[in-house]
Amino acid sequence: MSTPKSSSPLAANPPSWLGVMGGGQLGRMFAQAAQSMGYQVAVLEPARDCPAGQVAQRLVQAGYSDAAGLDALAAQCVAVTTEFENVPADSLSRLGQQVFVAPDAHGVSVAQDRIAEKRFFVGCAAKSGVLPAPHKVISSETDIASVGDELLPGILKTVRMGYDGKGQVRVRSREELHAAFHAMGQVTCLLEKMLPLAYEVSVLTVRGADGQSVVYPIAENVHRDGILFTTTVPGPNITAECAAKAQAAARAIVAELGYVGVLCIEFFVLADGSLVVNEMAPRPHNSGHYTIDACVTSQFAQQVRAMARLPLGEVRQHSPAVMLNILGDIWFEGDSEQPREPAWDRILGLPGACLHLYGKDDPRRGRKMGHLTFIAATLEEAQDQLHAACLILGIAP
Repeated sequence: MSTPKSSSPLAANPPSWLGVMGGGQLGRMFAQAAQSMGYQVAVLEPARDCPAGQVAQRLVQAGYSDAAGLDALAAQCVAVTTEFENVPADSLSRLGQQVFVAPDAHGVSVAQDRIAEKRFFVGCAAKSGVLPAPHKVISSETDIASVGDELLPGILKTVRMGYDGKGQVRVRSREELHAAFHAMGQVTCLLEKMLPLAYEVSVLTVRGADGQSVVYPIAENVHRDGILFTTTVPGPNITAECAAKAQAAARAIVAELGYVGVLCIEFFVLADGSLVVNEMAPRPHNSGHYTIDACVTSQFAQQVRAMARLPLGEVRQHSPAVMLNILGDIWFEGDSEQPREPAWDRILGLPGACLHLYGKDDPRRGRKMGHLTFIAATLEEAQDQLHAACLILGIAP
């Protein structure tokens, strides 16, 4: 277990500076939450025009491993966090020698490597009560030859850098496994057995530097083409028993990891009702965006609280919610390559509509441009409005 380095046991109160590694939309929403609480925000990001840099008080334009940039961020800020899991762990270690960093290099390094992640899940199964899917490391032709029949069909995943369905291939036979391994450049991969999946849930948990943790209501996710399509909370299919088991597992995992910050853990619920842990993201998560509009404390406000060593906020959900990812596809009608602005006026005329656009001026098919959350008195009402929004935006509901 690892404990983040703290430059001071005291809370970092506003108007202190808080830093974030990464300039994407998660950094943007973090910055907005921090600023609403009175903090100033510095972003380290190589790209000049980035969603987080548009709203932060300072942009340190530098690479994630740039020593001068990291030192500038540390000199400005009392605490630093990250908005994506692929920031180099060595960079977080360097920052951690100067300021409080949450999550720390250890937690991020486990989550960004699928082999380390699976080993961690197996190692803490006695405490969490859940296991990952059966799996095997594939790094050579010899490994492929020794794959047991029970692991096929399966999913071959690159060990690092895979997200939103990238770096993953379904394989039904040893021949397909061989072809996929070569197509991926023969980099080290992980083969996971395909299981009889009923649905996927994500559990958003937050742990403070004092060891206290909170867990949000269970979110049920639907994916299309490997990208999150909708999140519904409360999950309409999960039983109370399964939800309690998932939340208890999340608490055990975040504690065993010695983690400080927001951690999202994805679980598979199988056809027989059993629970399998899939993966974790050491940051706020797409499936947690509903918390901005439907919960007392958003996941981004919790990220601020954890890194500033403040008491964690209440996670109570005050309204049922459904969240829709907005991809760049809706800017294009049919096969046209000429973008046009979607009918936001009609969308905002729907009851309970909460629109969040990320400041990206280059819509591309498959690119996350924003999200839309509907809150209502009942889940059915929220789902009805989501269906209406899909019709307006030309999305198959």
